Amino acid sequence: MPIHALRLTVFLLLASLCSPRPSPAQNLNVTPAAQSILNQIYSGDLTAAIDSAHKLQQDRPDHPIGYLLEEETLSWEIWSTSAEFKYHMSYARQRAKLPSDDHYLDLASKIIQLSEHHIAASGDTASTADMHFYAGMGDAFFARLYGLRAETKLAARYGVRARERLIRAEALDPNLADADFGLGLYNYYADTLSSVTKMLRFFMGIPGGSKQDGIRQLNRAISDGALTGVDARFYLAISLHNYDQNYEQALELSAPLEEKYPANPMVQMQSSSSCRRFAYSSGGICRTPVWRANRTN
Repeated sequence: MPIHALRLTVFLLLASLCSPRPSPAQNLNVTPAAQSILNQIYSGDLTAAIDSAHKLQQDRPDHPIGYLLEEETLSWEIWSTSAEFKYHMSYARQRAKLPSDDHYLDLASKIIQLSEHHIAASGDTASTADMHFYAGMGDAFFARLYGLRAETKLAARYGVRARERLIRAEALDPNLADADFGLGLYNYYADTLSSVTKMLRFFMGIPGGSKQDGIRQLNRAISDGALTGVDARFYLAISLHNYDQNYEQALELSAPLEEKYPANPMVQMQSSSSCRRFAYSSGGICRTPVWRANRTN
């Protein structure tokens, strides 16, 4: 897929997540069991994460969190198996439609269904703001896979619906800090679009964005997000590497992930890619935390 087409797809995926955010930030209520699953995901133990997510689904069958965490696990698996090394970066750019996608899409539907059930039962109030957020995440999972499969129209459709859900979540509870992950990505990518794509965005009536605002919001998600902090760090590092060629900052962001999650192959590849490019561009030597640890042992 050409770079301009990739950026347009990413933009349409993330257009769903644009809305103003006040402060202060407030995290979603993530239980120790859910946090344990997140650690399994980021540690690269995806099989254990799936098993733990299934147990959480059994313990809390009416709550979307267990299904969302299984979906997040599958997303990392898809990313890992779809990534290719190109343009000095390991990145999941495009892949074909697979039979296993059906389960992924079923999970996204389940997240939305459960969230909508809670909203219908408890009313459209501040107490269900998190359910609007989860429903928006379900739509975002749809958009993510359709974008990877280059089904841009479907990606845009689910992206628009996710945007509506997340705007409503923020209207009910303006302090959902994890929404800064999506908002930050939107603003960053909207400001990196080619001039042709920006013109298309203008005629489509999709709001623009500011790269600096996006970086600030992603950093806020890194520091305050309960569900999305690691993802925000990972994607900001990738974005700075790919679009700004700021390898030093990308490495600064990814190094803590590499040190904390040495068994995660995508974290290792991203950090190593930034390390190599930083060394090449600066004329120096770059050593990642894992490299130093292996030399010590």
